[in-house]
Amino acid sequence: MGRHALLSASSSHRWLACPPSARLCEGYEDTGSEYAQQGTDAHSLCEHKLKALLGMETTDPTEGLSFYDEEMEECACGYAEYVLSLVEEAKKSCKDPAVLIEQRLDFSRFVEEGFGTGDCLIIADGTLYIIDYKHGTGVEVSADGNPQMMLYALGALELFDGIYDIDTVRMAIYQPRRENVSVCVMAKEELLRWAEGELKEKAKLAYAGEGEFCAGEHCRFCKAKAVCRKRAEYNLELAKYDFEMPATLEDDEIAAILVKADELAAWAADVKEFALQQALSGVKYAGFKVVAGRSNRKYTDEKAVADTVSKAGYDPYEPKLLGITAMEKLLGKKKFAEILKGLVEKPQGKPALVLESDKRPELNTAQEDFKED
Repeated sequence: MGRHALLSASSSHRWLACPPSARLCEGYEDTGSEYAQQGTDAHSLCEHKLKALLGMETTDPTEGLSFYDEEMEECACGYAEYVLSLVEEAKKSCKDPAVLIEQRLDFSRFVEEGFGTGDCLIIADGTLYIIDYKHGTGVEVSADGNPQMMLYALGALELFDGIYDIDTVRMAIYQPRRENVSVCVMAKEELLRWAEGELKEKAKLAYAGEGEFCAGEHCRFCKAKAVCRKRAEYNLELAKYDFEMPATLEDDEIAAILVKADELAAWAADVKEFALQQALSGVKYAGFKVVAGRSNRKYTDEKAVADTVSKAGYDPYEPKLLGITAMEKLLGKKKFAEILKGLVEKPQGKPALVLESDKRPELNTAQEDFKED
């Protein structure tokens, strides 16, 4: 494993918002997760598919991937095709654009010991393209003002600004499982103004372990999130409502709670998970004990069960229609659309209350229906 930068590009959203969190996290082990491994696998496949499409030497990593599946294959192929379309676009203004894949980028001129790895860079006269693949489905990632992308851009400028005459940076997030392709175009001068101002100032504080703790949605991936006092204070502010019945709260009070409800739930879950791990290590919390949770019965050997039940004169299997994804795979997308036309529908999803910034169109509410009559 390569070493991780204290002030990495991937964690910049957090350390720019909360500078002292960088040093605080040093004291906590990175436990990793299934999601992180899934993302790593997807990146390996994306790199291979892109290199193959560009005619570069590459080795198929599929056999060594723990989380490889049909969806990951589709995502990686889509990513490679998207990057290729950008290379073709770049060729319109530059005869021979450079394409770099999994490129180490150093932005330590602005951030002490700062470095990261860019998924793909396309360098053409006038324009620098930065493309980042996101496999996650939890949060839709935007390229607008995205500090990770901006740091990658600074690292790329360090390498190529003298060779290619770059004046524009085009940053793109490709997040196929959220059907999200987000693009932000920024003038090089604007990027450098940010780097010399806010970035340098916050990075200096973060490296020194100084500055103000600040809680918010950036706490999500912080290793100290379960024990951070500032995050506890931030979430416990809701206690001032004293858990009154919702009907007694004013509309603006409910709006204030809604803004923080998801974070409050996530924080409470983080504290519970941390406390469970501590309790399993021997820590005693007053009034609590560790017990075995509920579990369901399961077969020890499915083949043996099927054989035994068959011998007893029963059919151990139930006939079941293939699910839509499996059926589409069986028939192929074109045939699926052709022969099942009119037999597949996408019903409207269950209503959800979300922030106004969400891209989905607003539903008509009862009050609006009344107005229309």
